[in-house]
Amino acid sequence: WLYLRHQKERQRRSRRLRDLRALALGQGDFELRDTSGTPRRKADFLGRWVLLYFGFTHCPDVCPEELEKLSRAVELLESDPALPPLQPLFVTVDPERDDAAALSRYLRDFHPRLLGLTGSPEQVRAAAAAFRVYVSAGPRDQDGDYVVDHSVLTFLLDPDGVFRDCYGRSRTAEEVARSVRGHMDSYETL
Repeated sequence: WLYLRHQKERQRRSRRLRDLRALALGQGDFELRDTSGTPRRKADFLGRWVLLYFGFTHCPDVCPEELEKLSRAVELLESDPALPPLQPLFVTVDPERDDAAALSRYLRDFHPRLLGLTGSPEQVRAAAAAFRVYVSAGPRDQDGDYVVDHSVLTFLLDPDGVFRDCYGRSRTAEEVARSVRGHMDSYETL
């Protein structure tokens, strides 16, 4: 019975991974710059688990809440030294205002290893499109300020760079950490 149960679980995981690949989320590469100006590609993060969030520094409430949750989930996972390393990433959807200096100032309030990425509008648009992230800048007010409407999801990529899961606003940091741990525990390299 245990053997059959184990086989059924392996088949379920295999089907899920096949379905995720069919979605083609995050399978493309991106070319952005981190806060020190270093060019970064998706391939730079191969070999590590990645939690990736798209947002912007002028966001009044959603992005700070999601980054706080992401930071807490990473802290929970880091508390177990048996787990593999995890890299938190933040990709701006507002490259007009979010240059390297703005990202650096903004991200220092969150997890110390949270890496911010920015680039040209075309590069950012391509990175968002690879994950099918919706992005739309709203109208400017009299001060020239605006809000950027965007998908609110945190993506989990495995060490092979394959999309494994995503987490919306309704998930708590504890739920995200538990899910990531489950993916880490059941991970088999491609």
